[in-house]
Amino acid sequence: MAFTAKDVQALREKTGVGMMDCKKALQEADGDMDKAVELLREKGLASQAKKASRVAAEGTIGVYTSDAASALVELNCETDFVGNNPDFKALANQIAKTVVLSRPADLDALNATIIADGEVTVQEAIQELFLKIRENLKLRRFELVEGAAVSYIHAGGSVGVLVSFDTNAADKPEFVEMGKNVAMQVAAMSPEYLSHDSISADELAKMKNIIVESTLNNPDTLPKPILVKVINKAIAEGRLGEEDLKNYEEQKNNKFLFNFLSKEAVDAFAQVALAGKDEYTADPIFGKAIEGRISKQIKEVCLLDQAFVRSDVFEGSVGAYVASVAKKLGAEICVKGYVRFAKGEGIEKKEDNFAAEIASMVK
Repeated sequence: MAFTAKDVQALREKTGVGMMDCKKALQEADGDMDKAVELLREKGLASQAKKASRVAAEGTIGVYTSDAASALVELNCETDFVGNNPDFKALANQIAKTVVLSRPADLDALNATIIADGEVTVQEAIQELFLKIRENLKLRRFELVEGAAVSYIHAGGSVGVLVSFDTNAADKPEFVEMGKNVAMQVAAMSPEYLSHDSISADELAKMKNIIVESTLNNPDTLPKPILVKVINKAIAEGRLGEEDLKNYEEQKNNKFLFNFLSKEAVDAFAQVALAGKDEYTADPIFGKAIEGRISKQIKEVCLLDQAFVRSDVFEGSVGAYVASVAKKLGAEICVKGYVRFAKGEGIEKKEDNFAAEIASMVK
């Protein structure tokens, strides 16, 4: 079957594949358009398999929200150029919609699901886009959130957040604005927990132990009465040199004392502090200091305890901000949880050494 230049152009518009590849496909298919499309898909699969080992750490976070449920997905590619492609972003959002409508059990099930507003599976839709852009594409993960949720996408898809709520005010504009602000907080501050109550006893114990060890290893952070005990013991044990002894006597009341001591002296203090751990940690002064540092860390890592970053809107913690909006609306608003995706997090990117590559080529 003969074909024309218009047929080649039509195939190109339909598949997004280059003109020469379209021409070869039509020749192989004897001008049959449908067969040519199938041939390009088959060749694309082979080509995609070759590229599958290439690192795909760029991409975008797709989102879809409805009254019943919401979803985030991470779709990866190799370059930020493709990550900013409108078709690529649209596909990520379409896959997120598929998650909400179909509720797949896992990635394999999602890839095998007919994509929302389409006639092919999610995997086939990704393959069709690959035929156009020719980069390794990978659907990495998704998260489905049931019930009321508010989303926020930062910097065109570099970070995506869903915050879920238990509320009777989901249809109120003030609630949506509040939810967006909380989602922005999650994007900016990347909290580790929802609240203090979300931290298990084991995790809290680990946190305390880390703070205790860090404090003992850094003598300048010790409460002053404990530090004096540590220094006196170090001196009594002959751990300081003459120069450090002289500087200590001259500067011991200076709050910048450690600027006048050698690294060896500071290390000696740390060794004494660690050796006397049981004694120092039993001191109520030390315990009070550690509790204060734990409280400070909780305010940094727990969403509802964090200082609300939009101080132009509200001064106080995130939890207090949510409560203030609930009071204003006369509604019940409880933050149930959040999901935060950052594109490529945890993926080790390949570092190209172009100088070494060129040197190897000219040997």
